[in-house]
Amino acid sequence: MPATVNAQRRIARLATLTAVHRAFHWLHLHQPQLRQWQLELVRIPAPPFGESARAAWFLDRFRDLGLTNIHLDDAGNALAELQPDATPSAASLNNIISTEAADSLTVRREVERPPYFAQPAIASSNSQPGETRPCILLSAHLDTVFPADTPIDPIEAPDSPRIFAPGICDNAAGLTALLAIAAALRHANITPPIPILFAANVGEEGEGDLRGMRHLFERGPYRTRIAAALILEGGGTSAAITRALGSLRFRVTITGPGGHSWADAGTPNPILLLSRALAQISNMNLPTDPLLTLNVGHISGGTSINSIPESASALLDLRSTDATQLISAATEVHQIFDDIVTTHSTTNTPLKLHIETIGNRPAATLPDDSPILHTLRAVDRHLVLRTELRLGSTDANIPLYRGIPSLALGSGGTGGGIHTLQEWYDPTGREASLRRILLTLLDTLQTTADQLPVHED
Repeated sequence: MPATVNAQRRIARLATLTAVHRAFHWLHLHQPQLRQWQLELVRIPAPPFGESARAAWFLDRFRDLGLTNIHLDDAGNALAELQPDATPSAASLNNIISTEAADSLTVRREVERPPYFAQPAIASSNSQPGETRPCILLSAHLDTVFPADTPIDPIEAPDSPRIFAPGICDNAAGLTALLAIAAALRHANITPPIPILFAANVGEEGEGDLRGMRHLFERGPYRTRIAAALILEGGGTSAAITRALGSLRFRVTITGPGGHSWADAGTPNPILLLSRALAQISNMNLPTDPLLTLNVGHISGGTSINSIPESASALLDLRSTDATQLISAATEVHQIFDDIVTTHSTTNTPLKLHIETIGNRPAATLPDDSPILHTLRAVDRHLVLRTELRLGSTDANIPLYRGIPSLALGSGGTGGGIHTLQEWYDPTGREASLRRILLTLLDTLQTTADQLPVHED
């Protein structure tokens, strides 16, 4: 496979550059700094639709690192850029890099300022409102599944590197990796050939419904510029999500007149009607190839034991890799509820059915011949890592659905108890995954830049 061989040659050359070694060295020496960042950010509550405090913390860290165009967008995503250096001195440095590696990246001649780079963080002259150059997105989601009042003080195990805290792995690990890559690039004075967009984004979990990513790719000013995306998600080193698991989520509510359990006996009971519908749904013949799953995750309704409830609600989640299957199953579910309500509604005891779509994550797949996948395989071969391609529901769903090359990558270390109060993370081995992310990012930047038209003066 020529594409794979070419990618392996590019990665081998890239890994020989002094600047890349400096970045690796920073990642090796500053593991305590990464741990401190992770402990700080996990203490800041970030429930769905309540990520603003953690986003503000990220803006401060972006400023510390000397990134540019630092801001919150209209969705609440914390954004910053690392821009190409347009100065003549930077361009001339290609002459001192070996010929084979000259097209891999540009090295900027500056005094190194590890581990922070406090300097005015103003919008770069290269980042004007009319900017049209492509950029590469590196992102990690801010939000957790936990309510704002959840106790989240991290507990550090006395005899191991393990940390316990809700959200410490998903996604404090990914957010820490986002800062680590930015810091390593700045320390090594690596200037990308095209901009890197760093995003600590909102709305990945649950009813957030990927709203941060939707804004970036559908409504925000970067929507036409992002050429590829690397999404940092939780722990792990070898996994890469290339298939986006689609889902449809509904809040179903049946309402009626309600009443007293004795005096109004015979009035349709929304809880019982909801239960009948759910019993029918449980008997649906769901496809297995490809697999479609259906879950009822929450039921609510009623006031007291001696009251006929006025309403009853349920939350339903359907998942599949096949969009047609999802629509077909959702149609059948809708019909079951509609039939139940229509059958039991009368003029004197009218019933109403309301089905609200609260989640719609598109299914998609990264093609096997995608250049970014060739790059990842080459990086893993160079680092002697396995490449485990997986299916998942992540922020990558949105760019993959829109045909934009994207990978969701683990941020290193190991974790467990995800989405529980007993969640834990062990950063042991995190450095290997950070190298993987860095090399994949650098090669993706250059291969994207190489496809741009050359403008002659």
